[in-house]
Amino acid sequence: MGVEVVTFGCRLNIVESQVIKCHAEAAGHGELVVVNTCAVTGEAVRQARQAIRRLKRERPQASIVVTGCAAQVDPAGFAQMPEVAKVLGNAEKLEAERWRGLAAGEKVAVGDIMAVRETAAHLVDGFDGHARAFLQVQNGCDHRCTFCIIPYGRGNSRSVPMGAVVEAVKRLVDNGYREIVLTGVDLTAYGRDLPGSPSLGRLVAQILRHVPDLPRLRLSSIDSVEADEELLAVIAGERRLMPHLHLSLQSGDDMILKRMKRRHLRDDAIRFCETVRRARPDIVFGADIIAGFPTETEEMFARSLAIVEECGLTHLHVFPFSPRPGTPAARMPQLPREVVKERAARLRAAGMEACRRFLAAQVGTRQSVLVERGDVGHTEGFALVRLPSALPVGSIVDVTIARHDGEALIAA
Repeated sequence: MGVEVVTFGCRLNIVESQVIKCHAEAAGHGELVVVNTCAVTGEAVRQARQAIRRLKRERPQASIVVTGCAAQVDPAGFAQMPEVAKVLGNAEKLEAERWRGLAAGEKVAVGDIMAVRETAAHLVDGFDGHARAFLQVQNGCDHRCTFCIIPYGRGNSRSVPMGAVVEAVKRLVDNGYREIVLTGVDLTAYGRDLPGSPSLGRLVAQILRHVPDLPRLRLSSIDSVEADEELLAVIAGERRLMPHLHLSLQSGDDMILKRMKRRHLRDDAIRFCETVRRARPDIVFGADIIAGFPTETEEMFARSLAIVEECGLTHLHVFPFSPRPGTPAARMPQLPREVVKERAARLRAAGMEACRRFLAAQVGTRQSVLVERGDVGHTEGFALVRLPSALPVGSIVDVTIARHDGEALIAA
């Protein structure tokens, strides 16, 4: 049945899974399953382990290779699973020679991710099953938020040189992609490790200048407090940069933000959203918010609920706090799990209500939609749209929004 790559987690993993698949197929592997894991929550790790067991039952003859952030952080734990043939680290999984010599050496090949200093532009020409292309421009993180295990899975921040990024965008556009998403672990840290320290805003401006045939450029999650002036200017003035920003907010309470070791306060987030909205009135904001962080009181949580409306958030990613071994937050006084789950449910309900209000405001408007899976697509503001009939995947069409069903817009 060939090479199968099962991907968990972020858009960066989507990019890297495509690199893995290309390397593994080029190496001539047949019965091979690669599980590219995520470590952001304990639940993500549990799901990966569950998937490994299921995949071995479904494909008993296949060799299973485990990689990704969870494998980087806990290689021994995955190596102990009888279903697993090999464990590769986050740097090793992107090396073509590893896949050519997969059967050789020890069961675990996981190096010191903190020693990795560069990130190359991966030559990915297409993405199986995706209408948009994802382009890794940055990896790793220099910050140490108290709840986050990801720096230990990804290493320190490192960037792809601007010229290599622009060439990769040109290649993807030549291959027919009409929307490209720039991805990274800490995207707004882009360029600090490069000569001249070019910013994310400079990178975006250069892409749009040198690739005029690209209709839609999109950013993945950003840290609003690190957004540079050039990025704000290009958001305001360049219509090909999509009006959708997903913010790494994490909380709406200043004391919790300090205990998280975040770099912004509540007012910073609200001020950023107000500033960007004045410059680009059609902007749509999403955000990551953690519910039930250690020591969070009901009053503190109420501020996270309130920031949904105060920032005008539309798309929420809600994370019930999950203590990650080895992080400072895991050693803080924990809340009862039922409290964490209940607060997450309330936060999701607030997000759903905000999304419904947003969808209702789109009824009767004309929207530009990137078609995915034939009869489904997304607007420039990343609202899901159901189309009346199947259209060519990857095409961009203008439609009138007739109604919504609470989760998606319905085109006439």
